[in-house]
Amino acid sequence: MDVNKIFEKMPSRYIKGSAEKPTTYYFSIGDAKFTVKIDAEAATVESGKTVDNADCILKTTPDLFEKMVLKGKAPGPIDIARGKIKTNDPMGLQKLRTMFDFKGL
Repeated sequence: MDVNKIFEKMPSRYIKGSAEKPTTYYFSIGDAKFTVKIDAEAATVESGKTVDNADCILKTTPDLFEKMVLKGKAPGPIDIARGKIKTNDPMGLQKLRTMFDFKGL
């Protein structure tokens, strides 16, 4: 599954009520850029960067992103040290994993 398809499926895979407060995520995955807005009821995916300041930013490679989402692989210290993943909120990324159900994709 490619990155665009993952983002396409995000709204339908959102677990309602899993967000404690409205949160905005910005993803830069290779050439793909997406803004994801989450609240208690829904997740909305927008193409590109549609906010000035996202609560949580993730920049990484498509391969590593797919491993994180589809296989639940948490990025390791080596991935971060080598710059394969960049984020302003590691805890926000961990929380994101609990808000979506990507099993079976």
